[in-house]
Amino acid sequence: MLFFYLRHGDPIYDPDSLTPLGQRQAEALAKRLALYGLDEIYASSSTRAQQTAAPTAALLNKEIIPQPWCVEQLAWADLALPDESGNYRWAFQQERFRRLFNTPEIMALGQNWAQHPALQNTSLGSGIARIQRETALFFKTLGYTYNAAENCYRCDMQNDTRRIALFAHQGFGLAFLSCVLGIPYPQFCSRFDMCHTGMTVLDFTAAEDGVVIPRMLELSGDAHLYREGLPTHYNGTCRF
Repeated sequence: MLFFYLRHGDPIYDPDSLTPLGQRQAEALAKRLALYGLDEIYASSSTRAQQTAAPTAALLNKEIIPQPWCVEQLAWADLALPDESGNYRWAFQQERFRRLFNTPEIMALGQNWAQHPALQNTSLGSGIARIQRETALFFKTLGYTYNAAENCYRCDMQNDTRRIALFAHQGFGLAFLSCVLGIPYPQFCSRFDMCHTGMTVLDFTAAEDGVVIPRMLELSGDAHLYREGLPTHYNGTCRF
């Protein structure tokens, strides 16, 4: 199985929707995904994620299966913390947390990072635990059972050639991908990111004994934007 994770297009957060640029990004992404097709399309229940998935679903004549557990508000409630001014922001966007996340003390704790004294009284650990549970349940519906003890999945299907997509968000997505790949959240969220309509591809090919260790083939690819002559910059900031 190839699994595609797509962030929504350039957004308007209130009311929840896409900007005209975001709509064009979604249409460009649809053309890219339609090249080889998709078997199933899932999307966060938020309007901006649904609007991003809509052009792809229309091109491929597929339904969009809503996923309420992926909405950004749930991740925000757990993974946003007050900054030095008392305003809530994603922890991974705050310099003090980015530095803390990469200290030798937290890195040495591995998946037990939430036990660090500086994080014990935050909602980060419980938030990631919730997303891990819901991620495992989601992949189980796809035929992949998570083995926490061995940090891998097991699939009983032979030669699963499906191509499955999930359209969602940045803050949720960094947590989701860290759970899928078994990489501690503090290191993943502070060192990786994704642009609007960025395409991340995970390979779920199983070994002969059914064990699956997901492998990232691409993170936040934006070739579809270049192909359609749209701006290829990181979330409206730096160009590359």
